[in-house]
Amino acid sequence: MSILLPRYTFGVGDRFAHQAEAQLKACMMAAEHGVEVIPVWNKSNREHTIIGSAPESVRHAADAAVHKLGWKKPYFCDADHINFETVDRFIGACDFYTIDVADWIGKPADGVTAFVSKHPELVGDIKIPGIDHSLSTTLYFVAQAANKYLAAVKEAGRIYRKIEGSKGEGKFVTEVSMDETDFPQTPVELLIILVAIADEGIPIQTIAPKFTGRFNKGVDYVGDVSKFTEEFSDDIAAIVYAVKNYGLPSTLKLSVHSGSDKFSIYEPMKKMLHKFDAGVHIKTAGTNWLEELIGLAEGGGEGLVMAKEIYADSYAHEAELCKPYATVIDIDPAKLPTPGTVNGWSSEQFVNALRHEQKCPEFNPSLRQLLHVGFKIAAKKGNSYLDLLDEYKVDISRNVTANLFDRHIRPLFL
Repeated sequence: MSILLPRYTFGVGDRFAHQAEAQLKACMMAAEHGVEVIPVWNKSNREHTIIGSAPESVRHAADAAVHKLGWKKPYFCDADHINFETVDRFIGACDFYTIDVADWIGKPADGVTAFVSKHPELVGDIKIPGIDHSLSTTLYFVAQAANKYLAAVKEAGRIYRKIEGSKGEGKFVTEVSMDETDFPQTPVELLIILVAIADEGIPIQTIAPKFTGRFNKGVDYVGDVSKFTEEFSDDIAAIVYAVKNYGLPSTLKLSVHSGSDKFSIYEPMKKMLHKFDAGVHIKTAGTNWLEELIGLAEGGGEGLVMAKEIYADSYAHEAELCKPYATVIDIDPAKLPTPGTVNGWSSEQFVNALRHEQKCPEFNPSLRQLLHVGFKIAAKKGNSYLDLLDEYKVDISRNVTANLFDRHIRPLFL
């Protein structure tokens, strides 16, 4: 029997493998409110490399939390943003694979002419239920779209078959990610991509396109909410159409990367999910590590000292830390307080600056984004940081659970 992904799944990053129980409790709270939200513990090869961890640590933490809390529903471990070269180390520990082929978008592709010839139905006016206008294309447009995305789809197929060769057909969930690129895909481009994925024989269950607007790390959506809502709705409609007409899995749904903290679009997303009776995968990571810092600061004493040290080191290494994330952060250096200023803060001042409470006058989005990418600093502190996670577990766990349930699960699904 093939593994099927439930309707609502929530990617929960756990950078230091200490918060699985607290994260799972948020899903259990959702169940108590009548909604099944399935946890997917995700961690990328880049994050493992920075921290010095291995995929098995994610699996062990998830298994231990599930066993301790008596969770009887499904759960998954995601090899996040893997490619052909990095996937091997994830084979034993993971059952969900985010195949990232964004770097292949725009590369020359073989088979464009054959694809266009095979799918004359993609040329002209395409009427998709749920979209209030026809999607109009030309032969040239379809050929250009195929030329742009076909190499990426074929690379996804190559990676999928590598995983399948080790794990077996139907033994894992496949996501294809095209979000880390310069321009968003239109709904008609998404349809063409899905048709190519069907041709490639990939039993995709989630697809991560790039959406309109900015999905900066750890802060709210920046962009035209009404335009995003229309795009999100049309993308769901395109998925439903592709499932019906091209034999893709019935569980196929959108995946929203950097999905944490995007409070202004959660209500529109919920309305569209209800409109189409659709599922969604929301991927989060850094928001959970920030709750560790909040818990440390809130607890005071050595925890607050550690939080301030991490900020000071992050401030000193801002350029280095931000470079890999340049397209998904927007930090105003002028709004970053100096370490000297932060050293004089109380627990309450530090927490107010970092916690994502937009109505709080002390909330500082630039500070939050810098610390979001500053987990490398905590990793370098080794056991001195990890030991504090154990010492301040009560404060940290309370914040991790509340953040996921109250700020994310509740507005999205309840």
